Amino acid sequence: MGADRFGSLEGRTILYTGAAGGLGLETTLELLRSGAKVVAIDNDANKVAALLQAAGGLPGLTVAKLDLADLTGLRAGLQKLSAEVGGFDIVINNAAIYPSKPFEDYTIEEMQLVQRINVDAGIVCVQVALPHMKSAKRGRIINISSVTISGGWSDLTPYVQSKMALVGLTRSWAREFGRHGITVNAVAPGAFPTDAEKIHPDLPAYEKRIYEAQALQRRGAPADIANILMFLASDAASFITGQTIHVDGGWYMH
Repeated sequence: MGADRFGSLEGRTILYTGAAGGLGLETTLELLRSGAKVVAIDNDANKVAALLQAAGGLPGLTVAKLDLADLTGLRAGLQKLSAEVGGFDIVINNAAIYPSKPFEDYTIEEMQLVQRINVDAGIVCVQVALPHMKSAKRGRIINISSVTISGGWSDLTPYVQSKMALVGLTRSWAREFGRHGITVNAVAPGAFPTDAEKIHPDLPAYEKRIYEAQALQRRGAPADIANILMFLASDAASFITGQTIHVDGGWYMH
């Protein structure tokens, strides 16, 4: 892909949650190729094994298994990792869960769990990373939102709620942290062919819906997300903050 088109990330340390997932793996590899160190957080053993195999020979990768639902344990684990690597220069909040069923069937506890993993864990990541970023007078925070925030989505209320919350955090953090040279942006991916699509019972009908909605008549690829994350993490994006960038093939236009 030519990661150097955005400039080297040599010497930068990135905290990346959900880094071994369908959209995370390729970005992780590109970040490593660009010279960055990546602390990959994921709790799926199979995905972690695939990431380690794919990254064979690439230096700079640390993989840690932390429970994002355990915020106290997460904070302790991240503080330990931060001390070991010398602080996090970039945070990519990507990990998420997406249970699917009618709204009235969710318990409050189930909705709170989605919020805890999709939003609160990201808050903890930023709180741990922030002192180093402020000291360095530079930092990048990238929150992974979703195309669903623009049109809503039936049977996914807790997920949509959590992804919209990340947009609010993006704007508030961008305003508050800007004086320290820290940029904060969100990326809202469209429909990508990953395991997440398995929640849809009729996949052919789902894919037909995607093509009817998108301006571009192809499915998104992991490289499409890798490109925007590489850009936002680089110095090329140093004057962009507080934005939500849709990478959805023209599904929604703003």
